[in-house]
Amino acid sequence: MILPTLKFLADEFSKYVDSKRDQATADAGGSLGLVGNAALLFDAEQESTIKDKVIFTLVNLEEDRASRPPLNLTKRAGAAVYELPPILLNLYVLATATHKKYDEGLGVLGHVIAFFQHNKHFNTSTHPSLPTDIKELSVELYTMNFEQVNHLWSTLGGKYMPSVLYKVRNLSISEHLILGEARRIEEIVVHPGLIARRGGGSP
Repeated sequence: MILPTLKFLADEFSKYVDSKRDQATADAGGSLGLVGNAALLFDAEQESTIKDKVIFTLVNLEEDRASRPPLNLTKRAGAAVYELPPILLNLYVLATATHKKYDEGLGVLGHVIAFFQHNKHFNTSTHPSLPTDIKELSVELYTMNFEQVNHLWSTLGGKYMPSVLYKVRNLSISEHLILGEARRIEEIVVHPGLIARRGGGSP
């Protein structure tokens, strides 16, 4: 689910930018948003494939244990089915403008911020193109201090590029493996002897 989530965000951003450009310009430029590794910007052999784009890179993830549900219990075909609860993940996604011209990079970065300012929440009602098994996502700006920015870009192996970090919440991952099954109770049979004892009569 991680890769489909990043592809979804990149595609939705590309659609947003295309809506602000004329069709000829949009077709000529291709998709502006791509999923990729920002570290490849500093690889001479790979750099050409992701230049003049906005690259969505997963830089960290964490389990959201506070929101983790208890053991799942669902009804299927008249039976109660027990499953392990899904793992809820928060993804830290870096959006990097890879434009050689600095002013163009800053302009595109403004489009990224405007897009997520307008689209903080995604669900199947507002965005039917959400990947299968994802019911909703929420996105929030994650602000780093100077030390964190320096550490991140040092890890990526290069100098700082115009970029912004977002925290994508509530990505649910589950294999839907059944642990057990309990049949539904359809009728209750009371033994006559039990009724007699409760009434004070002889068994």
